[in-house]
Amino acid sequence: MVGNSSSPRVRLIGDRPVGEGHPAYLIGEIGINHNGDLETALQLVHQAKAAGMDAVKFQKRTPEICTPRDQWDIERETPWGLMTYIEYRHRVEFGEDEYRAIDEHCRELGIDWFASPWDVPSVEFLKGFDSPVYKIASASLTDDELLSATRETGKPVILSTGMSTPEQIDHAVGVIGTENLILLHANSTYPAPTNQLNLRMMHTLMAQYPDVPIGYSGHEVGLQTTVAAVALGASVIERHITLDRTMWGSDQAASVEPVGMHRLVRDIRAVESALGDGVKQVYPGELAAMKKLRRVAGSDAS
Repeated sequence: MVGNSSSPRVRLIGDRPVGEGHPAYLIGEIGINHNGDLETALQLVHQAKAAGMDAVKFQKRTPEICTPRDQWDIERETPWGLMTYIEYRHRVEFGEDEYRAIDEHCRELGIDWFASPWDVPSVEFLKGFDSPVYKIASASLTDDELLSATRETGKPVILSTGMSTPEQIDHAVGVIGTENLILLHANSTYPAPTNQLNLRMMHTLMAQYPDVPIGYSGHEVGLQTTVAAVALGASVIERHITLDRTMWGSDQAASVEPVGMHRLVRDIRAVESALGDGVKQVYPGELAAMKKLRRVAGSDAS
């Protein structure tokens, strides 16, 4: 699964090299923004593909495992009426039939899909699909059992590092190992304030883990700072996506709508093109300006 590039900071997601020297791998995080509706999920997949994203990501939970027992019976208002929290968790959770439909739709469109398992049974569930990579959410970074289960799949693992200390991150890296690992810097506030994004933390991770691709999972409002992350060297970009930020759900406000998806992909690809290779040259388009404006010819001697 590891890329055979001359750079150690490359992994293969499917047949796509991801990391140093390659275009950023762009993930539209659908999560549970579908609110349990398959048609909404399929529309989001379509919008992500149309915008030029490389992948979409979902979340997979076993509600009885992932929901603290003291939260089960707490009632809350939902678009489907008053229900307990455990009922709500089941209401927005997709099962086998929905994921089969998603898998078929993504294959038809030619876009990768995968999910964040939040518990070991969900890892086992996802093994039934040929997803190219697993994602560990920031909230699960300290779950050694889950980290070990994803490592044992043999697939690449993307690990978000929000709400975590350097010591916790280093421990998680030790559990997963670096061979198939991709790390994402993140701030897990929804939405995250601009002055707390700390994008230079990506450089800290690059120095700490020189053989691991480093990316960015953004939860801020707006697109500029996510584009800036690419300029700073992010190999993977993940942003929550939605059809409408006013839809019900805790992640909607920090999500990108379809028009924003197109702008985000466009601007990231423009920045990547503008970065170049760092080798100074006189471009053909400069020759006319040189002839018109340069009074003294310079020496070509080194």
